[in-house]
Parts: sequence; structure tokens; C-alpha cells
Amino acid sequence: MINPMIPRGQRRYESSLRRDQARETQRRVLLAAEELFLEQGYGTSIAAIAGRAGVSAQTVYNAFGTKAALAKRLYDVRLAGDDEPVPMAERPEFQELARETNPRRALRAYARIGRQIAERVGAISAVLIAGAASGDPDLASVVATTETERTVGTGHMARKLAELHALKPGLDAERAGDLLWMLTAPEPFRRLTVDRGWSLDDYEQWLADAMCASLLPG
Repeated sequence: MINPMIPRGQRRYESSLRRDQARETQRRVLLAAEELFLEQGYGTSIAAIAGRAGVSAQTVYNAFGTKAALAKRLYDVRLAGDDEPVPMAERPEFQELARETNPRRALRAYARIGRQIAERVGAISAVLIAGAASGDPDLASVVATTETERTVGTGHMARKLAELHALKPGLDAERAGDLLWMLTAPEPFRRLTVDRGWSLDDYEQWLADAMCASLLPG
């Protein structure tokens, strides 16, 4: 209940302060979760995450719900690069991509975005995929959701190319989307940059070349 004796301006200030404090707490929890997931795998406990973040386990549950929901929020924040409530499609790099009408430049811009996203989420994605494979049904659902979201994104890019009449003869938007989905998957990024030691620039160049060769006429 709002105390009518507290001035409205002060109420707004206190409400804003609480939101800022809650957001900072969530950031600490996400950072702690990321560190422990990467150190110990998904099997790390909420209690351990809470301890590293300097909060109670109940605070973590209140903020995120389940550990799987915490993992999804961590993935989403790293995917976007921050915790601002701005849809990916409205972010500058995607707005610039939407305006590009040259197919090859569009795919090279898409490869640059893909490199940046993979750099941010590659390691945590590998942890979540491994955890889901171990039989955690809640985490498996999270991983399935991230793959569905990725499919939507690659499908959107494929339709853009189709609308530009840029796809190879006989290649439709659905198959083009499948090819983009495969090329931008976490596994090639991890295998090339981690297992084979490629630089991020080399990965981006390969991705751009592979997408152009697979989707566009020679």
C-alpha cells in the first residue's frame, strides 16, 4: 500500500532506486552464474551461485525462478550484449543490416554479427548444450527454445535474400534458412576457434565466404 504521507516525487525516487538495486543484484547473479557454469558446468548449484554473488539462494529464486530460467536469462543477456529491454531487430547492427540491399554485403554484415554473437555466447552455449544432453529436461527445453529462436533469425535473413531475388537458382528461402542455421550454429564456431585455434577474424571470413558460396550465384 502506498503511504499517502510520502510525497509523490519521493515515492517515484524510491521506486526507481529499488528497481536499480534489483537490476544490479540480477547482474551480480548472472555474472556469478556465468563464472560457475564455465568453471564447473551446469551442475553447479543455486546455493553456490548465490554465495558467489553475495546474496541468498532465495533471492536468486525470487529473481529468476529455476536454474534453467536463470540460464536462459544469462544466454539472452549475453546474446544481446547487455540487459537493456531492446529487441534484437531494433538494435543498430540489425537495423543497418535491414537497410542493406547488396546481397554479398548483407551476408558479410550478417557474418560480422554472427561472429560477435558467437564470441559472447559461444562458451556458455556449449555448457548449456552439454547440460541438456546429460538429461536435464528443463535445460533441454531452454536449449530447444534458443534453437527455435535461432531458426527464426536465420529464416528472416533467408527471406530477405529471397526478396532481393539473390538466391541461387533452385534454392528457396526455407532451404537457404536451413543452410544459414547450420553455418551459424555454435558447433562450427567452437570447433574452429577453440579446437583448431582459428582467430575470430578468420572465423568471420570463413563464415562470410561459406554463406555467400552456399546461397548466392557464383
